[in-house]
Amino acid sequence: MTQVTDQRATAPFGAVPSWSSPAPRRPSPDFGPTDTVRGWVVTAFLTAIAAVTRFTMLNYPTDAGTPVFDEKHYAPQAWQMLNGGGVEDNPGYGLVVHPPVAKQLIAIGEAMFGYNGWGWRFASAMAGTVLILLVIRIVRRMARSTLIGAIAGILLIADGTTFVSSRIGMLDIFLAFFATAAFGCLIVDRDEVRARMAKADAEGRIDETPWGPRLGVRWWRFGAGIMLGLACGTKWSGVYFIVAFGLMSVLFDVAARRAYGVRNPWFGAGIRDVGPALYALVLIPLGVYLGTYWAWFASETGIDRYMVGNPSAPTKPIGTGGLFSWVPDALRSLWYFSARALEFHEGLTNSAGNHHPWESKPWTWPMGLRPMLYYYADNGVSGCGQTQCVKAVMLIGTPAIWWLALPVIGWMLWRSVVRRDWRYAAVLVGYGAALLPWFLTLDRQMYYFYAVALAPFLVMGMALVLGDILGPSRRIPVPRSPAGTYLPVSPDERHALGLLAVCLYLGLVIANFIWLWPILTALPITPGNWHDHLWLPSWR
Repeated sequence: MTQVTDQRATAPFGAVPSWSSPAPRRPSPDFGPTDTVRGWVVTAFLTAIAAVTRFTMLNYPTDAGTPVFDEKHYAPQAWQMLNGGGVEDNPGYGLVVHPPVAKQLIAIGEAMFGYNGWGWRFASAMAGTVLILLVIRIVRRMARSTLIGAIAGILLIADGTTFVSSRIGMLDIFLAFFATAAFGCLIVDRDEVRARMAKADAEGRIDETPWGPRLGVRWWRFGAGIMLGLACGTKWSGVYFIVAFGLMSVLFDVAARRAYGVRNPWFGAGIRDVGPALYALVLIPLGVYLGTYWAWFASETGIDRYMVGNPSAPTKPIGTGGLFSWVPDALRSLWYFSARALEFHEGLTNSAGNHHPWESKPWTWPMGLRPMLYYYADNGVSGCGQTQCVKAVMLIGTPAIWWLALPVIGWMLWRSVVRRDWRYAAVLVGYGAALLPWFLTLDRQMYYFYAVALAPFLVMGMALVLGDILGPSRRIPVPRSPAGTYLPVSPDERHALGLLAVCLYLGLVIANFIWLWPILTALPITPGNWHDHLWLPSWR
């Protein structure tokens, strides 16, 4: 037994006693998974399966060889970029309402395959496939388990929302991809920060200042900034992820400094980390966003490119003077161009008479209660074995996944608040950034495809919950004889039951996805079969 000495009894009169206390507890040296080869083999195998599902019959269906649904906007604009100096300069598109990144990526596919289904959908299929790779690696790192990462990959492969979005030339799969990539960069950055803190602790540098050590250049956080800039260059809703992930990154830093015994972790994070975070997660995204307009800046025919100082501008010309005369004309023109696009979005409100039969509000998105019909045909359709056939593509979340969203969110909140589990808190940050801001503009026209960015974070949370159900695989001692000898045995009944439950659930998800396959891919089915797939009145 260790004897504790009261230093007050031996200290000289008037001296301040120094109380001895045990060293603060440090986190275990765990900075990421170690089964590198196995992790990459599992990742490659599941990504290959994802590629097969996303690329099979990618050029089907089309509307008599032309794009379907909102592809009709983005596929022609991408083709304009490819053949018009990188900008959308067709007078038929007098107002371009989204930034250029996704359309630039679509244009790459059209350059490879031409103006056809393969061309305007290739980039989406690539983004949707690599998105699954990212989710596998992110969850594997957070859970420290290749198995849990693989479960996340299986769930996302079988998710109807990301599946359909990966097979159509629209913007939302790219926003989901870039936001998830930024999230993954910050998860790796968290591990690297803790590894650097552990090194500083081992070298005795933690207590050199009350604020803790400097952490050096953080390239993964820099990479997150680039991904966030590309997310904003896809859709302006990427700004929500900048705010959410910026706060999350700083809180990661505070937690790391606290864990390693920094005397003033909050002030230390304010001194050491907030400034670099603003640079990496605000200035870098801003610079990347402006860089995505490179073709527009270089063009002579880009819409609104020369609004400033141009007396012959078609509408509301902007003079060169005024309060912002010090800002370069090109940036002022971009500001005007963006303001016109913002006015367009702000005008798409229900109160202004704008309604769509398939619009939905954000409270329906977590469970996918109001999906989106992208394509439907019932004239001249054959191949279902009967005289009358139909075919359809519906953006719909696999119910076996999405209908469990509310209990999964509840479990994540409990784990975050009560158990202080950073993994669930981080996933909730991403999920909240994709969902909550839309509640601020409920009068606006909204559609279920806005919820595509929810899917990766829902799947991450679901995989972590399944990891909790699965439980740790451990070998327990079991008495072998009254003498007290023990024999290691296979995983206990708790783990076996958890494994059974997880396998049954994954089987249910896959079966549900296979059932939905005809209305996700426009396979010819009978009208009766079509109605059998519409389980809820809100799906009709």
